[in-house]
Amino acid sequence: MSTRILIADDQEGIRSAFRLILDAQPDMTVVAEAADGRTAIELARTVRPDVVLADIRMPRADGIEVAEALAGTDVRVVVVTTFGQEEYVRAALRHGASGFVLKRSGPALLVEAVRAAMSGDVLISPQLTVSLLRQAGTADDVPEDPGLTEREEDVARLVAQARTNAEIAEELFLSPGTVKNHIASIQRKLGARNRVAIAAWAWNTGRTQPRHP
Repeated sequence: MSTRILIADDQEGIRSAFRLILDAQPDMTVVAEAADGRTAIELARTVRPDVVLADIRMPRADGIEVAEALAGTDVRVVVVTTFGQEEYVRAALRHGASGFVLKRSGPALLVEAVRAAMSGDVLISPQLTVSLLRQAGTADDVPEDPGLTEREEDVARLVAQARTNAEIAEELFLSPGTVKNHIASIQRKLGARNRVAIAAWAWNTGRTQPRHP
């Protein structure tokens, strides 16, 4: 089944370029466009796309407000922007975005971000990932040792290295479904909203290197 996409950007040229890239994919279809955030939210609620690509700066409502408005629905929001300030990334993810991609990252990463969102992963442009995760905060009430199993520690470490579920499964010789179950267990133990919060916890507690045998 084709992934249905709504493109929200106030520049017509950007929307056209994204449409060409995404419609060229065999598993993606652009079903709507919006030139401002409020229209994007309204269209998302009526057209029901699978993914909204939202610019960070738009009239009437920005990409973060779009993510917040659609949080808790089946619509995934990937913020796509020229601006890579870490406060934007943190705010977008905190309000429910399923990814944050710089426009200069190129068409391949744009396509990958859509596929990651559909599979439940969160993709952040590589230029931003390490510095973001090193500085991201975690909940104050998360204990230093939340009782993760050794396998969950391994999964958390790879999440912190921005690996997808498929890549984690391949490295640890697990099925993708097992990886997803491990991540759900880790989120529950940490009280983490998403895999970005898991990664932030791993960075902040020094769990980004393999365990010593």
